[in-house]
Amino acid sequence: MRLLNPIALSLCLLSIPAAALAQGAQIAFGNTEQNTDLPVEVTADNLAVNQNDGTAVFTGNVLIGQGEMRLSAPRVLVVYLQDQSGIERLQASGGVTLVSGEDAAEASNADYNIESGLIEMKGDVLLVQGRNALTADKMFVDTKAGTARMSGRVKTVLQPEQDN
Repeated sequence: MRLLNPIALSLCLLSIPAAALAQGAQIAFGNTEQNTDLPVEVTADNLAVNQNDGTAVFTGNVLIGQGEMRLSAPRVLVVYLQDQSGIERLQASGGVTLVSGEDAAEASNADYNIESGLIEMKGDVLLVQGRNALTADKMFVDTKAGTARMSGRVKTVLQPEQDN
């Protein structure tokens, strides 16, 4: 499921270095480092809680916010810490959009480990940073460092700079 307009993507002028064409590419993600100690706010159309396994499932227009970061998906599984003192991880599925600052990424699924601040996005990953865009099989976002690494058939198109 693609949430970004394909026409807008085709109009992107790409200036990512040739290293991005390799199997893995390290890039910046978001404007600032994410504070994983900030509260996580979740809104959705529906909520089902399972007290037996310490999970909750949010469905329908799920929007998650933490600091400057926003994640949206049709379904998000929330796994709580064993002592129920907080959230261990968020598992989003059904077409995920992650936005931090001016950067936006899409994928089929995402797994966000709250404590480590690491997000793994899998399945038809599309990253748009201003006028730049990359695709890959996977993207690993380190929210604490403000970086991302893409792997698996990383692709971008390098366009010459246009004079106005």
